[in-house]
Amino acid sequence: MRLPAIVVLSTLLTVPAPLAAQQHGDHPHRAAPDDSAFRALQARGFLVMGVNQYTSVHRFDALPEGGRIELQRDRDDSAGTATIRAHLRAIARAFAAGDFAAPASVHAETVPGVIVMRARRAAIRYEVADLARGAELRIRSADPMAVEAIHRFLAYQRTEHHTGSTAHAP
Repeated sequence: MRLPAIVVLSTLLTVPAPLAAQQHGDHPHRAAPDDSAFRALQARGFLVMGVNQYTSVHRFDALPEGGRIELQRDRDDSAGTATIRAHLRAIARAFAAGDFAAPASVHAETVPGVIVMRARRAAIRYEVADLARGAELRIRSADPMAVEAIHRFLAYQRTEHHTGSTAHAP
């Protein structure tokens, strides 16, 4: 790990949870005051994604043909918006190639659904679209096994990131 990453990670891990909660207001992904595991996840997310998770809005929505990942800054931030867009484009390329190292790094484990998504990658399309303060990654497939794996992947993400997004009915 590079020295700056160690400094950022150690700094983020030492921020008291009540202070972190005050800094990000009413975001649905707030950590409980004693949730050091969540704070560690958020710090790893910062290292992988390049944006502060406490000042960004992350959604993981299951859709009939797969789902979508949305990541946006919670305020005007042109540098953060550009970082998010570049990150989601890189993720789309990596996932299409069967590379799920980024979510494994953020979560410090293999994310559910990834094994099937990797095996059935030829049946899955990844499409990025810019949003006002970030971007969204659409994950689509007509393969029922791939869609089920995508839904498992997104459900795990929703739980781990403490987001307010939910699965959508067809």
